[in-house]
Amino acid sequence: MTLMRDPKRNTPQQPHEVIRPADQLMPVVFSSPHSGKHYTESFLSTLNIDLATLRQLEDCFVDELFSSAPELGAPMLRALFPRAYIDPNREPYELDPEMFDEDLPDHANTTSARVAVGLGTIARLTTTGEEIYGQKLTVTEAEYRIESYHRPFHQALKTLITNTKARFGYAVLIDCHSMPSIDRTNDRSRGKQSTDIILGDRFGTSCSANLIDTIEDCLINLGYHVTRNIPYAGGYTTEHYGCPNENVHAIQLEINRSLYMDQKRLRKHRGIARTSRNMKCLIETLARLKLAL
Repeated sequence: MTLMRDPKRNTPQQPHEVIRPADQLMPVVFSSPHSGKHYTESFLSTLNIDLATLRQLEDCFVDELFSSAPELGAPMLRALFPRAYIDPNREPYELDPEMFDEDLPDHANTTSARVAVGLGTIARLTTTGEEIYGQKLTVTEAEYRIESYHRPFHQALKTLITNTKARFGYAVLIDCHSMPSIDRTNDRSRGKQSTDIILGDRFGTSCSANLIDTIEDCLINLGYHVTRNIPYAGGYTTEHYGCPNENVHAIQLEINRSLYMDQKRLRKHRGIARTSRNMKCLIETLARLKLAL
């Protein structure tokens, strides 16, 4: 986690990073929108909660799990800003009017299910229900975050997808996330099998059946318990970019955090090496996949 100064408010910190392969060898793009951990001092000064609690919103280390993608020939886009600051897996203006000291613009989506639970484009609540801010925000602040962080992230993602499709005839987007879990040992000791990975394809609408079947089979063969769509069917990114009829396929991949990290202390444990190796196997499988156009 990095604390960053932003003395010149009109000059944002670098919002994201594109890690490119020496040569793109596969029609696959990886995105890690929630692993950013650059917190500015001005942002921290507005908080009603401590930083450790806020960081529970992060998908810690997900970018590291897929770090082999560029060396295998696939680009990776990762956000450097934290999800708590602005969430690129939401519509640009998916905002909660209760958070602001003035009326939102008419084009804002104030009634989505994600806004209702406090997790809109700018989150109002943590995942455990704590209020994030100690004061109302201005609409100008929301617009700054959208224009300086959210839009550039999606411009970069759109460019990667467009260029990939132009080169290979189709593009596959893997949107990489993590999910919290209860203790896996205790869960299994009660006779239950915890879910290791959830694949979200918007209930069969954001990618081809062959693609998601191949990914699921690969992960099962690696020893994971895999389910689909419930409770994570894919957010804005999967819905917005996934259009199989136009040869763009998108899947949201959620990995159980207990596989590779201490969820309370937000630290890697030894499982991260195995999980990273297995994600490399998945990337290698995708490199061999041929989709019908």
